Amino acid sequence: MAQTVRVRKREKSGNSLIELFMIVAVALGLALGIQAFLVKPFRIPSESMVPTLEVSQRVLVDRVSLRVGDPDRGDIMVFKPPAGADSSECGANHPEDQPCPTHTKAKSDTNFIKRVVGVPGDRLSVRRGRVYINGKRQAEPFISPSTDCQVCNLPKEVKIPADHYYMMGDNRGGSSDSRDWGPVPRDNMIGKAFATYWPPGKWGGL
Repeated sequence: MAQTVRVRKREKSGNSLIELFMIVAVALGLALGIQAFLVKPFRIPSESMVPTLEVSQRVLVDRVSLRVGDPDRGDIMVFKPPAGADSSECGANHPEDQPCPTHTKAKSDTNFIKRVVGVPGDRLSVRRGRVYINGKRQAEPFISPSTDCQVCNLPKEVKIPADHYYMMGDNRGGSSDSRDWGPVPRDNMIGKAFATYWPPGKWGGL
């Protein structure tokens, strides 16, 4: 009788371990699936989006909306930049007073986060750190402006190609962005940042 009880206890213990393993496996699978297809967390790696986003702040990135629509001007996006972004290299020779018109062909392995400032077909220039679209200065209350950085005064317009987006950091004097390495293909987009969740005092939508 005692031996039977011990066997049953071992069987119960074994079943509990299997159940725990299955729960952990399912939870992990769901977490990976959510990150792959729905929402992905992202840590801000640099000061390029100050004052909107601080270094080490964490945001949630929507991976669904790109399946049903295109990025809009003003959206904060996570994306793979052209490989030229790793060395601030433009994909074409261009006048010094013009933003980079063409990206390098390869894609970087690094994830970037910047704001969409120009969409396909826009004619874009930069004056005193501020974006002009089709000759009209854009309302940008979210930026930290700068007038004296190397790419803060680019008055000669560039036209953004089809299926490409011009990306710039809100920290206009401290961001390496499309001004240096050109527009980003739509296929390089990962998702739109829609909320910040860390640190706790920074919770909220974007």
